[in-house]
Amino acid sequence: MRLALTGAVLAVVCVVPATAARAEVSHGTSAVNLALTGSARTDTAGEGHAAASAVDGDAATAWCPAGPSGTITVDLRRVRELSGFGVTLPAGVPATVTIATAAAPGRFRVVRDGTRVDAGTPVWFPGADKARWIRLSVTGDAGRTPCVGELRALGRGPAMILGHDLSFAVQEAAAGVTYSDRGRVALPEQILAGHGANYVRLRLWVNPPAGWSDLPSVLAMARRAKAAGMRVLLDPHYSDFWADPQKQATPQAWAGQDLPTLARTVRGYTRDVLDRLRAQGTPADMLQLGNEIRNGMLWPTGSIDWTAGTGWDALGTLLRAAAAGARDARGPTPKLVVHFDQGGDNVGSRSFFDHLVAQRVPFDVIGLSYYPFWHGTLSDLRANMNDLATRYDRDVAVVETQYGWTLANGDQLGNFLWQESQLLPGYPATPGGQLSFLSDLLSIIAAVPDRHGAGVFYWAPEWVPGVGWAPGEGTPNDNLTLFDFHGRALPSIDFADPLRASATRPHA
Repeated sequence: MRLALTGAVLAVVCVVPATAARAEVSHGTSAVNLALTGSARTDTAGEGHAAASAVDGDAATAWCPAGPSGTITVDLRRVRELSGFGVTLPAGVPATVTIATAAAPGRFRVVRDGTRVDAGTPVWFPGADKARWIRLSVTGDAGRTPCVGELRALGRGPAMILGHDLSFAVQEAAAGVTYSDRGRVALPEQILAGHGANYVRLRLWVNPPAGWSDLPSVLAMARRAKAAGMRVLLDPHYSDFWADPQKQATPQAWAGQDLPTLARTVRGYTRDVLDRLRAQGTPADMLQLGNEIRNGMLWPTGSIDWTAGTGWDALGTLLRAAAAGARDARGPTPKLVVHFDQGGDNVGSRSFFDHLVAQRVPFDVIGLSYYPFWHGTLSDLRANMNDLATRYDRDVAVVETQYGWTLANGDQLGNFLWQESQLLPGYPATPGGQLSFLSDLLSIIAAVPDRHGAGVFYWAPEWVPGVGWAPGEGTPNDNLTLFDFHGRALPSIDFADPLRASATRPHA
C-alpha cells in the first residue's frame, strides 16, 4: 500500500447498516464465475464488442446486440453445478432479462423469466442448477439497445487463500473501536473467519512509533488469528515505518552498513522474527520478502534505477539473504512471496521478475497489489496474472486490494478514492458495487491457468475511523473497508459467496 495523500475531505453521509447471519462458506472455497473458462457466442451481429466481453470477468467491457434485443449463449465446456447467476448492465439502458440453461444440446429451460434489471447496478439471482449451456436474452427499455457488462454463472471454485491484512486491528481495539455482524459484536478476524477467511496478513516494522506494527503487535495479532482458525502471512517492510515504491528507508539501527553486513543483518532479523512467531505456536505459513519492492528495498543500498538498469545485484543479494533467514529459522520454511505493486502492468511485471530470476532469488508466489484507481482495469490484471503464472510456472496472488463502498469520508483526512472518475465502469461506489468487484476479482484469480491462482488478501478491511496512518493523522482508506464507518459488516464481507450476501444483506 502506498500512502501519498490526495483529494479533498468529503462530508460524512448516512451509512448503510449492513447486518447478516454468519455465512456457511467452507474455508478456502468460494462461489466463482465459471463462465470465465467457457466460451460465448451471440445470435446477432455485435455492435463493437464480441459476446466474449460479457463473460471476461470485467463489467467495464460489454457486449451489445445490433438492436433493442439479443441473445448470447455461454458454453461451460462440461456440465457444472451452479448456485445462481449475476448480471451487470452498463449504465444507460435498463433491460428485461431472461436466463435459460441446458445440460444437453438444445434442451433449454427457463430459470429466470422476464426480470427487469436496472442499468449500472449489479444484480444476483440465486438458484441451484446443473448445466453446460447458459442462454441470456436481453430486451432494452423503450426500444433502446441494451448492453451486458457481465454475465456470471456461479459455482464452486478451487481452494484458495481468502485473506485479509489486519495489521491495524490491535490499534483499533486500543482505540475502543468495535465491530459487529448482524448486531453481534465480535473481533474483526472472528467475523471474517465466519465468512470464509482463512489467512491473516500482518505488517512488521523494525522500530516504528510506539504501538505501530512492531513485533509485540504482530505477535499479539498472530495469536488472535490462530484463535480464529487462520494462518499467517508475515509482511516485513525491513524499515522502521511505511515502505512502498516511493520510500524504502533502511532502519535507523541498520544505517551505514555496507552490502555484505546489511545482508547478514537481514538474514538474522528474518530468522529471529520467524522463530519468535513459531515459539508462541503461531508460525508464519507465508513470508513476503519486503513490501512493494518495485524500486528495491533498504535504500540506498538496495535501490533500483530502472532508467540506468542498475541496482539489481544488490537487491538480489538482500532478497537471497531474507530467503536464507527463512530457511535458517526453526521448522518448515514458509512459502516465499515477492511483492510487486503494479498488478495491471504486464511489461513492468515481466521485467521485474525476469531480473529476480536472473539473480537466482528463490520465491514460491508472485504477489501483486491491485488498486484499480491506480493499477488499471480488471482485464489488465487478468492478462498480467495469466501471463506471469505461465511464464514463471509459479502461483500468483493479489496480496493487496481495495475498492470503495461509498465516496464519502469518515474522518478529517482526504481519501484515496473520492470521485466518480476514479471508479471502474460497471462497479459503482456502493456496497453492491464493492461486492461485485470482489466477486469478479476472485473469479479472475480462480481462472488463472494451471490452478496457479493462489488467492487474495483484502488490505485493511477493518481500518475504520479511529486509527490514522501515522500518529495524529486520519485514514485515507475508511471508504475502502469491509466495515462501515461504525464497524458494521458490509455485504462485501461475503465476497466468497455473493449470492448469500444479496439474500441476507440490504443493498448488496
